[in-house]
Amino acid sequence: MTKQRHSIDGFTPRRAGADLGGLHKKDKATPVRPTTLRELHTAGATTPHAEPKKGIRRSDIDESLKGIDSPVEDKKSRKRKSPEQKAKRRKLIKRVAILLVVLLICAGGFLGVKALLASGQIFKGPILDIFQNKPLQQDSNGRSNVLVLGTSDDDEGHGGADLTDSMMILSVDQTKKDAYLISIPRDLYVKYGRACNSGYAGKINEYFDCVRENKDIEGTQAALKESSKFVGDIFGLDIQYGVNLNHTVIRQLVSAVGGITVNIQSRKPNGVMDSNFDWKCGEGDRKVSKAERLKRCPPSGHFIDFPNGEVTMDAEHALYFTMARGDRVPTYGLEQSNFDREKNQQLVIKAIQKKATSAGTLSDVTKVSALIDAVGSNLRSTFETAEIRTLVDLGNSVQQDKIKSLPFNDEKQDLQLMTTAMVGGASIVQPSAGLYDYSDIRTYLQENLSNNPVTKEKASIVVLNGSGVAGAGQKESDKLTQQGFVVSNVANAPAGDYGKAVIYQLSSEGASATAEKLKQLYGVSIKQEDPPVAVAEGTKFVVIIGQATTSN
Repeated sequence: MTKQRHSIDGFTPRRAGADLGGLHKKDKATPVRPTTLRELHTAGATTPHAEPKKGIRRSDIDESLKGIDSPVEDKKSRKRKSPEQKAKRRKLIKRVAILLVVLLICAGGFLGVKALLASGQIFKGPILDIFQNKPLQQDSNGRSNVLVLGTSDDDEGHGGADLTDSMMILSVDQTKKDAYLISIPRDLYVKYGRACNSGYAGKINEYFDCVRENKDIEGTQAALKESSKFVGDIFGLDIQYGVNLNHTVIRQLVSAVGGITVNIQSRKPNGVMDSNFDWKCGEGDRKVSKAERLKRCPPSGHFIDFPNGEVTMDAEHALYFTMARGDRVPTYGLEQSNFDREKNQQLVIKAIQKKATSAGTLSDVTKVSALIDAVGSNLRSTFETAEIRTLVDLGNSVQQDKIKSLPFNDEKQDLQLMTTAMVGGASIVQPSAGLYDYSDIRTYLQENLSNNPVTKEKASIVVLNGSGVAGAGQKESDKLTQQGFVVSNVANAPAGDYGKAVIYQLSSEGASATAEKLKQLYGVSIKQEDPPVAVAEGTKFVVIIGQATTSN
């Protein structure tokens, strides 16, 4: 076996008997192997049988030692790829890239086909109209209003499954990118204008089923159109669209996005609890112990039991949270029953919208596919296929802080436009102004949904008739109301000469648009002084009309 030769100060000697820097010649005699640099320097003179040499030069040592401190190259790195190998590598990368593109196209095509098929069930019009970008219909304020009706006809064994237990109006401004949610009490007592199951009058949640002749797509869309007009007439709104969804869509939507986060803000410090759904925990089953119930529904054994603040909900909890109204003890946080339930339904809708339009959801093919399935199978509407792209754009562009609620009852605002009552031994909801009197409700909605700055200011105006013509004051009041002014009272002015009109402004705070509009209408300056009559507190303007005004 050949012995391994050792390096000297990082230098590996050549074969024995060779002179550094000289010619390599074979010699029968075995020379003495030098071990030091000094011996290397003198080896040429002392080694027996060696040919005479001049000795090792400094340049020879430097040449041999050159590169000792240089990194050793790996054989693979020194080996250059041939043009054929480079070509193969480029071809492989190209094929992988093409494959990825094909997969993306297939995924997009799959979702596109699903969306097209779903749109045929949800929207009206030819499927190919999906490539259009038609704006939504609008009312006089530039808003698009949608009646949303939730039914339970997909829930077997549910009593009154065809009644619209959830009723809501969604009002969207396509330009300002804002939205309002208006919940309609399902027990609101109304006149149907036709014979329904309850007669010619009854709760509003019966109307949709009353006018739906059959449950196919065409029958549902026809009923939605008629219901939209019916509800719009009650609330003084032009409702252009209708949507019908069921329980399953809530389950599937929440499941598709992987759960939602709901911000609960109850009047009670401990949040919201409703024991009506404790059967989900095993209540009533003798085989289920209390310990097992607590295990199934932590921490208290109640299925609907959430603290205030942000709470993560799965599909089942989200669904039953929208149904909770505290109609069974023990319960808390639902003292206003249906009114609280309507608020919670809005919270869930906002949470679904936020999660569904998030980047994490939109970039996940599986989630998008599940959303399409949920909507396509469980939702019907009167939207046109050509309006889909506009709806998608609105869904992505309307931010959470731009979605606001317009409650009919609100303790914080000292607002109570609805109240409960009894009719025929049944509990109902009616306007606080009286049965079938929707005037205050209509005014409230117009003030909040109007794009008229005068209406937005809600400046209280008292109209006084100084013309001496009976009914002139009321006529002028009606004219102002049609233009968005808020007239709080009409009366007669003291005798006097008021010319065309005299306007007094009692307060300038938050009423600049109203003042400017009144000046334009009557062509007179506004007096910053007390009027000749006492008016109610909160009045901002007093308009006294004269003879010239009534003759127009």
